[in-house]
Amino acid sequence: MTAFKNVLFVPHGAPTFALEPGAAGAAMSEVVTRLAAPRAIVVVSPHWDTRIPTVSSATQLETIHDFYGFPAPLYDIQYPATGCPEVAEEVRAALQLAGFEVADSQHGLDHGAWQPLRQMFPDADVPIVPLSMQMHGGPAHAYRMGQALAPLADQNIWVVASGNLTHNLRDWQTATAMGGQTPAYVPRFTDWLQEQLSAHNVDALMNYRRLNADGAQAHPSEDHLLPLFVALGAAGADATPQAFYRGINNYVISMDGYAFVH
Repeated sequence: MTAFKNVLFVPHGAPTFALEPGAAGAAMSEVVTRLAAPRAIVVVSPHWDTRIPTVSSATQLETIHDFYGFPAPLYDIQYPATGCPEVAEEVRAALQLAGFEVADSQHGLDHGAWQPLRQMFPDADVPIVPLSMQMHGGPAHAYRMGQALAPLADQNIWVVASGNLTHNLRDWQTATAMGGQTPAYVPRFTDWLQEQLSAHNVDALMNYRRLNADGAQAHPSEDHLLPLFVALGAAGADATPQAFYRGINNYVISMDGYAFVH
């Protein structure tokens, strides 16, 4: 019988996604109904980058509006999630057991975290533990961090990794100026990622910049793809990634989301 792992890779898109979630938002709202209700959620986002893994043990999480020049209603949105110091300690212990040096923080929720969480749990009624990323570590580091979190996922603590499978803001500016056409590399690269995910080809995914000609253009910097590797590590080698949504927003931003079954 197919069962869902307590691991999700979710898109967060542009900040305006919070005002116009569309089909991707509806898919996020639906996919959570397939998993057992979480005890708490560990969330990683490319918008919190630190030198070493840092766990927030805050009891009340600030809604961080870490963007500029967007419509005023965005800055009025609050996501009043509570933290969970007890689970934060479990996260810290799991990472330390795997050999990571870990720091503590009172960090809140950046838009890469609260935007998808708001779609999945609009009442903010699940405790959240933010965990930082280390962009300098690349895919291998992110995957190893996910592996360290895998035992927690087996204890009904969800691991939610938020990012985007394509993210090139310069190409977004060009596409907008040229009339809004999606560059060919965007669906081509996300199709390649899906093929590798379906084949459990983690080595190819780790080396996407070398093996796929579109990799560097899809991600001029790796930040928005690295959460995928956290999800892969947390789900485990026996899990099969299953897309719960595939689509493109703002011409160049992949909104593909994945659950994991075993």
